[in-house]
Amino acid sequence: MTQVKTTCPYCGVGCGVTATVKAGTLCAVEGDLEHPANYGRLCVKGSALHETLGHHGRLTHPRVDGVNVTWDAALSTVAQRLNSVRSAHGNHSVAAYLSGQLLTEDYYVANKLFKGFLGTPHLDTNSRLCMASAVAGYKRAFGADAVPCNYEDLEEAELVVLVGSNLAWNHPVLYQRIKVAKERNPLMRLVVIDPRVTDSCEIADLYLGIKPGSDAYLFNGLLVWMAQHRRLDTVYIERHTEGFDDALAAAQQSAGSVADVAAACDVDPERLETFFYWFASQLHVVTLYSQGVNQSSSGTDKCNAIINCHLAGGKVGLPGAGPFSITGQPNAMGGREVGGLANQLAAHMDYHTPGAIDLVSRFWATENLTPTLPESPGYKAVELFEAIERGEIKALWVMATNPVISLPDAARVRAALEKCPLVIVSECAAHTDLLPYADIVLPASGWSEKDGTVTNSERRISRQRGMLAPPGEARHDWWIICEVAKQLGFVEAFNYAHPWEIFDEHARLSGFENDAIHATPKRLFDISGLVGLGRAGYDALAPIQWPVTKAAPNGTARLFEEGEFATANGRAKLLAIVPQWPEQALSAAYPLRLNTGRIRDQWHTMTRTARAPRLMNHRAEPFMDVHPDDAHAAGVTDQGLAVLTAAKGEFRARVRIANAQRRGEVFVPIHWTDCFTQQARSSALIDSITDPLSGQPESKHGAVALAPLRVEWQATLLIADTAVESTPWCTSAYWTRIPMHGLQRWQLADIQPVGDWLAQLSAWLPGPVSVLSQDAASGRLRAASVENGQLRWWLMVGLPSELPGLAWLESRFNETTLSDTHRRRLLAGCDDGAVDTGPVVCSCHQVGQTTITNAIRAGDISIEALGARLACGTQCGSCIPELKSLIEEERPHARAKQTPNTELA
Repeated sequence: MTQVKTTCPYCGVGCGVTATVKAGTLCAVEGDLEHPANYGRLCVKGSALHETLGHHGRLTHPRVDGVNVTWDAALSTVAQRLNSVRSAHGNHSVAAYLSGQLLTEDYYVANKLFKGFLGTPHLDTNSRLCMASAVAGYKRAFGADAVPCNYEDLEEAELVVLVGSNLAWNHPVLYQRIKVAKERNPLMRLVVIDPRVTDSCEIADLYLGIKPGSDAYLFNGLLVWMAQHRRLDTVYIERHTEGFDDALAAAQQSAGSVADVAAACDVDPERLETFFYWFASQLHVVTLYSQGVNQSSSGTDKCNAIINCHLAGGKVGLPGAGPFSITGQPNAMGGREVGGLANQLAAHMDYHTPGAIDLVSRFWATENLTPTLPESPGYKAVELFEAIERGEIKALWVMATNPVISLPDAARVRAALEKCPLVIVSECAAHTDLLPYADIVLPASGWSEKDGTVTNSERRISRQRGMLAPPGEARHDWWIICEVAKQLGFVEAFNYAHPWEIFDEHARLSGFENDAIHATPKRLFDISGLVGLGRAGYDALAPIQWPVTKAAPNGTARLFEEGEFATANGRAKLLAIVPQWPEQALSAAYPLRLNTGRIRDQWHTMTRTARAPRLMNHRAEPFMDVHPDDAHAAGVTDQGLAVLTAAKGEFRARVRIANAQRRGEVFVPIHWTDCFTQQARSSALIDSITDPLSGQPESKHGAVALAPLRVEWQATLLIADTAVESTPWCTSAYWTRIPMHGLQRWQLADIQPVGDWLAQLSAWLPGPVSVLSQDAASGRLRAASVENGQLRWWLMVGLPSELPGLAWLESRFNETTLSDTHRRRLLAGCDDGAVDTGPVVCSCHQVGQTTITNAIRAGDISIEALGARLACGTQCGSCIPELKSLIEEERPHARAKQTPNTELA
């Protein structure tokens, strides 16, 4: 048995993980107590990493035109077809679309191949969809894509402001760090600014439920208030910034008074002024912002409106202070370091950086190649697929991402890929929505197999260490890219034997001529202090924050401490911000504002998290959160099925009536794909409108209409993984597939009645109906099939609310032979006298809502009491806000508890 320290592959927090490997199997994970990002904490997704592994559902062989081939054949075909496209249509007809799931070493060689040696600027990344506006805002203000803060600042701050970030669900470990800091420092305050009341509000001292899209009005108003109340740091402004007068004048035009701002943001004026006073009165303020700010047609301006306030108050470069963009993906920052965005070259150099094209060309020795390095930026993500649609891009290589789900106007993206002459996909999952469009499929390694580095939200570089061998013929992305490069004739430039050699080159480029006289300003991203580690030093590399140089060999915890910025004159710039409302306007046809986002236990398109069945229990089906008034007006009911319609498509899901929603607004999750449900892709509702500066799509501001999905029947089908190959029930008006241990759960509904369920079952499912209970009058039915002593499928026609707890049935599917007792209980779906535990609230310990409610009513009316009795809330802490809500709801029914609650033990 061995233990390996690595890094979690989910969000940008970059938590350290200690993995236990025994007999070639990763059997357990826990938080790395020594990693400074998390100090041993893990969220529920990280805690379940070992449950997501295994060779099932993995791509294991290269495939060309639908046929499995050898690697030699695949690599030569990729090279031959890329060269054919370049010869016929020019180098700019070739493109790549990368992912924040790649390691820095993968990213580096991909960028080097496409921009440096194929001569095309058209290489972009899905980081464009989450962080591009934050990047553009930092560059405009500070001169570099540089997060000034670190995680310790969250604990040292006097005030933490969350803007457009449900930190409790999306970055749970950071949320827990803030929560502990507040417990230690009662004077510390937290403000949540978000259209929705989220779980992050659980520890908030002030909540501002602003109108979607009004962020810039709010922060312009804050800047004006600071000026009116003499709360500016005039010394800092004069010594270290420029542009203040223009920024203030612009702010005054849109936010002249607190009343004006309150009206624009649709919030209470007194609560708004309280926030202004708190922000202006404290020096140590951290503003955390994420997709709620970035995913807008004016996201860059919103970021700069936030940064303006920090600069005007001198709240930058201090412990516990700064504008802090929280990254969505594990290596979004690492990808930007090596040039993964279409407007970048490499090592944080852009096309417009003086001398950058010449410097990178000389470093890569491409100055004598034909073609040379491109001279201008390439197409950003949405533009890239529009160019494919026009026929301008003829070949696309997609790595570790799923643009047919994540990009807006998904139907248009699919149509573009359908007509693209050459689509190459590097992927580790055997079933994604993108693979049907691929001409060439290249099987890639996954998290537990990959070896390299990632950079988290606080600029901390950490090692991701491979522990297991890739299955079948799967290979590392860096290896695949380099082998294709060799086939294209670039042997010497891509002759790496190990990822440490790539990292070493990346580090050398970061410092290349950075100390030269003409390097003004010097590049802030510089890790030249990590050059020459060798393989042993690379393998042992401890987490470290850039810059890492001779002057800072141990890294740099905080930037801009001396008030010197990465601009030509060393000053930070305040921008004149004119607030803009969302471009996806509401109308009589589409009167509701759509908001999209992540949920607690899922990640992206669920290719990893859905492999851990317990992560499916908290929110098992796609859903929409609707305010009660909007639900009433549309005629939809809680837990009923409904349809959201937009100009570009529709979304079918189950309704959750939620007082946390503002009236006139709907929230939907981003995770479900065609692999898991019939029609619940959030991107189908979003138009392809982008921020003109960053290119980031306006994914938070759709316009939709709501209507009930009127169905004749609903059903739950449980079926063993090995029972069927086809799924004829997927012609239903609504279906959702929910992975469980050893079986699949399907929630079904249709607008057409079923006249004869026995005939329907015969058409759908194999084997005889072994047990059956039918009530023709009510339309209820339960049926099951047992073959050779094994349960093959189980069906209930009726509402999901009528289901028994499914744990008992799940166990029966995993039994080799059913006992007579269990056979007799199949239709009931549970043991005699068994109690339904309800929907799962605590995913770590699989504790259901009914169990928790009963404990509260019996007297466990605190988080501590529930944790002691049921273990809920004692691991990652993500369920604590929901536990508190249940306590508040059930407290009137609770009895005084004087003795231990032995009846629930």
